[in-house]
Amino acid sequence: MDLALNLAEATIGQTSPNPSVGAVVVKNGELLGVGTHLKAGEAHAEVHAIAQAGEKAKGADVYVTLEPCAHYGKTPPCAELLVKSEVKKVYIACLDPNPKVAGKGVEILQNVGIEVEIGIQEQRALRINQHFFHYLEKKRPFITLKAATTLDGKTATATGDSKWITSTEAREDVHKERHKHDAILVGRQTVEKDNPSLTTRLPQGGKSPIRIILDTNLSLTGDHHIFETDSPTWMVCGNQADKAQFTTTYPHIKVIQLPTEKIALTDLMEVLAEEKVQSIYVEGGATIHQAFLRERLFDECHWYIAPKLLGGQDAQSVIGGASPIAMKEAQQLEFIEIQQIGPDLKLIAKPKEES
Repeated sequence: MDLALNLAEATIGQTSPNPSVGAVVVKNGELLGVGTHLKAGEAHAEVHAIAQAGEKAKGADVYVTLEPCAHYGKTPPCAELLVKSEVKKVYIACLDPNPKVAGKGVEILQNVGIEVEIGIQEQRALRINQHFFHYLEKKRPFITLKAATTLDGKTATATGDSKWITSTEAREDVHKERHKHDAILVGRQTVEKDNPSLTTRLPQGGKSPIRIILDTNLSLTGDHHIFETDSPTWMVCGNQADKAQFTTTYPHIKVIQLPTEKIALTDLMEVLAEEKVQSIYVEGGATIHQAFLRERLFDECHWYIAPKLLGGQDAQSVIGGASPIAMKEAQQLEFIEIQQIGPDLKLIAKPKEES
């Protein structure tokens, strides 16, 4: 199962809107086949693994990170393939919450006498596809807030200088996270100040997310990288913006105009869910982060902390706006992962569930 999970982890981000899945076929201690789902619409992990095993798959054990599918989509059901291949036992890391599957794959296997064991390395398997599972359950994208700060929580000097807070290694990790998300979100001020590309730039390449820019009045103009065509850009505006004029100037840019004068994040998430955006990487800045915090609309925080002290009350903080009056009003989080990347720390936290 470790091998199957490794295969699934290697494809996080490139299979959306499908989950990442790995499969391994073993018999008498011999590895007969391995497979992973590489891209939506292409063969599933079990198909690749069974194809490698060939006739030897009969009587073999199969390890798969997600319950085999039970419905006809762009590919036939993997559960029926395992039945046809006459495998002996199937080990499943976690069940598939997709209503089209949701236990039906296991039922197909058990109905013909194939043994099934569920729950091996379940937590690791759930984390691999947390964006997919969250989207199915909550009907909105999984939202990750990202920030890079000094040890004293500063993101820039009083003049706005922020290059570079963290190391090359940490910035490369950010690009890995971009690759894993369907979309990246910033506000108009970030575009005007930094002119970011918001693409994935890794030594071996990578998938660039949809660039989502919040610009209430569609006031962005000029020679910005986000207007380039190397990856899709979606502008989000309020009902007072001149959408027709903007799309005439930038016909290749998708505009999402919300029915309210100001951008309501909950309304936007409903629209993005309809567009099948399963995950969003929010890179700020302070005003945008404050808006998501105010709405309690996020699922993880990815904080990169550099071993630097900037000091000064005039230095910029990671989240803007006014603070609560009492500490008890703070959003409670729990750390789920801490790692060192180069000289920096990466902290991953999620909202603490209320008891």
